[in-house]
Amino acid sequence: MRVLGIESSCDETGVALYDSEKGLLAHVLYSQVKLHAEYGGVVPELASRDHIRKTIPLINKALKDACLTLKDIDGIAYTAGPGLVGALLVGASIGRSLAWTLKKPAISVHHMEGHLLAPMLEENPPEFPFLALLVSGGHTMLIKVVGVGDYELLGDTLDDAVGEAFDKTAKIMGLPYPGGPELAKLALSGREGIYRFPRPMTDRPGLDFSFSGLKTFALNTFNSSGKTNQDKADVAFAFQEAVVETLAIKCRRALKQAGLSRLVVAGGVSANFRLRERLAELVEKEGGEVFYPRLEFCTDNGAMIAYAGCLRLVAGQAVPTTIEARPRWKLEDLEAI
Repeated sequence: MRVLGIESSCDETGVALYDSEKGLLAHVLYSQVKLHAEYGGVVPELASRDHIRKTIPLINKALKDACLTLKDIDGIAYTAGPGLVGALLVGASIGRSLAWTLKKPAISVHHMEGHLLAPMLEENPPEFPFLALLVSGGHTMLIKVVGVGDYELLGDTLDDAVGEAFDKTAKIMGLPYPGGPELAKLALSGREGIYRFPRPMTDRPGLDFSFSGLKTFALNTFNSSGKTNQDKADVAFAFQEAVVETLAIKCRRALKQAGLSRLVVAGGVSANFRLRERLAELVEKEGGEVFYPRLEFCTDNGAMIAYAGCLRLVAGQAVPTTIEARPRWKLEDLEAI
């Protein structure tokens, strides 16, 4: 089955074609970073308008790259949530309308399931079951994954997601948008031992996360410093170390609690090299394995949506001829296949 996947949940427009037998045929991505940079964050209305402008041209580009036409498509998958409702409606409207016109089945895909399954696109995919750490601008979650759609939420963020905390801390120090990657880059020049940040919620049982206090600690530390370039680097280093160590501690707990040895890390923050380095140390010590999507599939993309959608379409699932966006959608509510 050849599936066209459309991702439009936030500020990136992604389109991909996936074949259930041949694998990924083509994928294209357009980022709105430059559009939102002057505002220091995503402006929902602008994001929606840009998705309208870019989605159809990207579909045509993906089809051309794969040497296919719309008639060669057997099904269409699109992100229905969670995300910005206006942005989601663009992808849902285009995807569902195309499916109706072509008389092909359509499937609405959960954005986080797409991220969770993205490592399956690699040459060495993880086997079920595994523990998934989903870390992005909007989510920080620990999930026990028994199979596709068979998910148990073990830990969630109580306030700021880890990517959001990175971006807000970067903004405090005047770093350009998007701040997370800039802070990680700046941390390379930071000095160990200058500042010591707390590891939030690691001194008590449980697997939930909270990063809002860490962001406040960074604000107070930066304001009390000389605010030189070196001060910024030292704060960035201490902040990143606190986040990475907190995630590592919670992953160790979750692996033991779930009785698992395989760890999947996905979402935008999974591209952070310090996080990868620390988790590699963790799983090696615990005798396990860690899996990531390739860097280009860490952030939002159409490939993960095409793949997740293909699995469900092949299993016989489809959605009715209605256009639906679900800005809030629990991962645990998905049907197992």
